[in-house]
Amino acid sequence: MPENRPSGYARRRLLRDAAVGAAAVSTAGLVAAAPARAAGPVTAPSRAVGGTRRGGAVSFRWWGTSGWRIDIGDRTVLVDPYLSRYDTGLFRKAFNPDTPLTVAADVVDRLADRAENILVTHTHWDHFNDVPHIAARTGARVFGTLTAYHLGLAYGLPSGQLAPVKGGEVLDFDGYAVEVVASLHSRNATWSMAFPGVRVARPPRPETIADLPEGDTLAYQIRIDGGPSVFFMGASDFDERNLSGLAPDVAMVASASTTATADYVPRLMAALDRPKVVVPVHWDNFETPLTNPPAVAANDRERLDALVAEVRRVSPRSRVLVPEYHTAYRF
Repeated sequence: MPENRPSGYARRRLLRDAAVGAAAVSTAGLVAAAPARAAGPVTAPSRAVGGTRRGGAVSFRWWGTSGWRIDIGDRTVLVDPYLSRYDTGLFRKAFNPDTPLTVAADVVDRLADRAENILVTHTHWDHFNDVPHIAARTGARVFGTLTAYHLGLAYGLPSGQLAPVKGGEVLDFDGYAVEVVASLHSRNATWSMAFPGVRVARPPRPETIADLPEGDTLAYQIRIDGGPSVFFMGASDFDERNLSGLAPDVAMVASASTTATADYVPRLMAALDRPKVVVPVHWDNFETPLTNPPAVAANDRERLDALVAEVRRVSPRSRVLVPEYHTAYRF
């Protein structure tokens, strides 16, 4: 509950609200750099998006779906890094749950060349598929549900590299903090979901996408010392009580694929105290190459447009940024 949060949260919320009141819809602090191939600190000249230029060592790159690379100086955090993007038939209306799990190591290794922490929202293949490979290669610590922990063991990761979390944890990494938020997965048109279930013990090594269940869902908020607080969703549902008091500067908001969740955008914007910047994610065709412009199915384009319009209606002082792949954004 809000009263149990660190006092810094109340202070940050007050400062953010004051800034919003002064700047209205200005996003002078939002900067995008030229697209980058591999990672590392951004060195390309920056261009302002609705504001003035400013430098900074912190950048956020979207990797499609709900995947992000966050570079904080020479330190890197990944959120749901799914880069292999292989065909399951999902976007061809020929979905095959027996699709083998594969890793496009050439792509993954080039883009995810380093990481100290990986934040996993849930363990469906389009969020977790590449995580064990990246963790094994970089030594990154993996945060996720107990299902993510047991799946990590199944892939051969050592238990000391796996950090199970439930929601409510506020973790200090000396320069940035991560708050874990218990969340919910989105619902399909029949009010259900693909591959529900959890793993309460180490299973055999997964072989097909059906071997990666939802495994419960989390969200995360990163607070960077001297920088923004940024909220990350991996699915388009939430428990608004768990969002109370977060008040992020920036919210990466998952686009809903159905209308099964009632009043999704109005409730979400109210629960997050109407962030200064809203970034829609999980609207692209994640079975196509990670090249710009992002491929998007016609029905997903309609849903994206509807989400943007609804955010602007219920939170008119929020700036909506529809991201492109690999572009380094600074907030």
